[in-house]
Amino acid sequence: MVKLEDAVVARLSSHGTTFEVLVDPELALSLRMGGSVDMRSLLASDKIFKDSKRGDVASEEMIRKVFGTTDVFKVAEQIVKKGEVQVTTEQRRRMREQRLKQVVATIARRAVNPQTGLPHPPARIEAAINEARVHIDEYKSAEEQIPKIVKALTPILPLKFETRRIAIKIPASYVGKVQRTVRDFGTVKQEQWLNDGSWAVVVEIPAGVQGEFFDKLNDLTRGEVETKVL
Repeated sequence: MVKLEDAVVARLSSHGTTFEVLVDPELALSLRMGGSVDMRSLLASDKIFKDSKRGDVASEEMIRKVFGTTDVFKVAEQIVKKGEVQVTTEQRRRMREQRLKQVVATIARRAVNPQTGLPHPPARIEAAINEARVHIDEYKSAEEQIPKIVKALTPILPLKFETRRIAIKIPASYVGKVQRTVRDFGTVKQEQWLNDGSWAVVVEIPAGVQGEFFDKLNDLTRGEVETKVL
């Protein structure tokens, strides 16, 4: 557990009651950004408070009513993820920078320049975000913010969100290590196991990752993959 003197308050208000836990600020930051943390190391106390300064503990009845459990780790995780965490200015800056990188990577992966059919370089996307003075909310996921950000970027950066349907045939000897990659890159629309053990599949992927996808398939199969853009 983190020492009490090094902990900060994470707070969530619900059903007219405030719930607080004392947490390690760095681990709380990591958890909020989607990371996996050791909950024992995160907490400075195994109590759920109504007011941590006064030492007032929330009742088990109210905790169960709001969170559906009295497990302190599960409750603390919900408070940190959904509530407010006292973070320093430096922590907030780092959170915003990390969220910006996620936003840029998502746009670069999914969108193309309609004039060229190619994805924009991440540096160009980030420059356009700065030029448009788009506010990046460190507490919201990149996915939630994409529509608003894209709308703000449109006058500056031409963007078109496209998908590609790719027909793929993977030789039997490579199916085991290629299947996960295919599913991670896109959505499988059709699949069929052929008599020779090979895997025939149609997958839909963001247009911006087509080149990366083909490179990965060729690398994993030593160039023996068959692909066709539909």
